[in-house]
Amino acid sequence: MTIAYDGTGFSGFSENRDVRTVGGELSRAVETVLRHPVRLIVAGRTDAGVHAWGNVVHFDTEGDVDLVGLQRHLNSMLAPAIAIRSTEAAAPDFNARHDAVARRYRYTVLNRPVHDPFLATTTWHVPQPLDLAVLRLACDPVIGEHDFSSFCRVQRRIPDASMVRLVYDARWVDVGDGLLRFDIDASSFCQQMVRALVGTMVPMGLGKQRAGEMAGILRARDRSAANRVAPARGLCLWEVLYPGAEGYRSHWRDRPGRPVQRTIAGLPEGQAGDRYPR
Repeated sequence: MTIAYDGTGFSGFSENRDVRTVGGELSRAVETVLRHPVRLIVAGRTDAGVHAWGNVVHFDTEGDVDLVGLQRHLNSMLAPAIAIRSTEAAAPDFNARHDAVARRYRYTVLNRPVHDPFLATTTWHVPQPLDLAVLRLACDPVIGEHDFSSFCRVQRRIPDASMVRLVYDARWVDVGDGLLRFDIDASSFCQQMVRALVGTMVPMGLGKQRAGEMAGILRARDRSAANRVAPARGLCLWEVLYPGAEGYRSHWRDRPGRPVQRTIAGLPEGQAGDRYPR
């Protein structure tokens, strides 16, 4: 299933009995319709307040399912905050998380003097003018395979987890009418990575830091070297890509002549891509 949701009223996606989550609401609705327990596997485990337009979920069912009817019933139960955009039967060995080859996030900044109440839950309002050229320069060091420890929150359950990620593309786009959008594609993301990148780039766009400092912050592999995370409300998981999907062949990794940069401490370059999760 491809799902979209407004993350404003949720404590993230992952199921948690004590709080309202996207995964919790979705699993209860699916179990109500199918009349048997399900275990959801999701491509992107978004944090509290983060939105999604193209997150992907899979689960096993008992017997044949009317997919059209399932989608209709779920949307009637989950509206307006959660929408099931599409449903389809997958191969028995399909895994929504592990089979994904890339995830695409978008972060939107409202860069004009007066805030907009209708964009308040989906953008970060920065009233001071941002220098778009500087923001774009700050993207260059991010592209490639790096240790993103400076931009990732350490998980208590796995304190020694690798923070190495492969970023295929990162860019700032002027959408118009004072809206600036940060688009980033990567094999996977560690917790708060996109928000920390945006939270570090925006002060550069305001002239408080130089874009040239981004490479040093990345090399530091120290969370204290980067700035605070940007607010969750501006972030959206836009799309999850799988092998053979429409548009996959035109993805960054398939474009000839664009080498991948690698800055992985302590590992021979040829071993990096095999050791870390995609």
